[in-house]
Amino acid sequence: MYQAGLVLEGGGMKGIYTAGVLEFFLDKEIEFSSCYGVSAGACHLCSFLSKQKKRAYRVAVNYLDNKKYCGAFSLLTTGDLFGVDMCYDLIPNYLDPYDFEAFDRYEGKAYAVVTNIRTGEAEYIQLKDMHEDIQAVRASSSMPLVSRKVKIGDEYYLDGGISDSIPIRKSIADGNEKNVVILTKEAGFRRKTESHLALIKARYARYPKVYELMKERDEQYNKTLDYLEEQEKEGKAFIFRPKKKSPVGRVEKDKSKLDALYKEGYEDAQERYVELLEYLSR
Repeated sequence: MYQAGLVLEGGGMKGIYTAGVLEFFLDKEIEFSSCYGVSAGACHLCSFLSKQKKRAYRVAVNYLDNKKYCGAFSLLTTGDLFGVDMCYDLIPNYLDPYDFEAFDRYEGKAYAVVTNIRTGEAEYIQLKDMHEDIQAVRASSSMPLVSRKVKIGDEYYLDGGISDSIPIRKSIADGNEKNVVILTKEAGFRRKTESHLALIKARYARYPKVYELMKERDEQYNKTLDYLEEQEKEGKAFIFRPKKKSPVGRVEKDKSKLDALYKEGYEDAQERYVELLEYLSR
């Protein structure tokens, strides 16, 4: 196990790029002492930590035609674009069982990044028992406007990407001097101003911090990218990201597009394998 941080950005179904990179890591038995997953990154992190090869890929593509998995039917009937029962109960417990015992053997620390919608702060919930902590993964993946808020304890949460899309600073603060970061946006990407601010302000009138965060999200995200690139230049971060813009949408039903992006992630990791080992072994 490498004493390093693994930081996984979200990005909806673009996260299948991350699944491809992680699949190569599984093939080469690369492990990290600290892992931080945001939204889709948190979902794919789970299968990585349980060392279930191709599971992240299967979960992403095997249920595209099931209306209870993702889409308008789920959103209109449950309030969640990605069906909660399907994603967080039926799949991990019955359809493609999660290896809870393998997860329990992981000796590092793993976190799902969530946004407390009352305080507006990012919280980093450690994943210790996936039977219970699956709720943290769900909260981390609950995108505003198309997901219900998730209650954990006495607080309500939404997508971790609202408050900390790329938790590189958190990993460094935790003492990780080396960090492998997997982004889902292509090189040169810069986030633009959120286009649904009026809807967000109305939907979360009782939680004004959500609107404030979304209003400033583009600026904060782009600043984090600048910081991350500085860390890369200083040898403190090793970044994987798509070389060009992918046609995969945040919600994608075209399996061929998902296959291509998954393969791209795997091949990027394979191509830079020696470089990565040199970085982690310094």
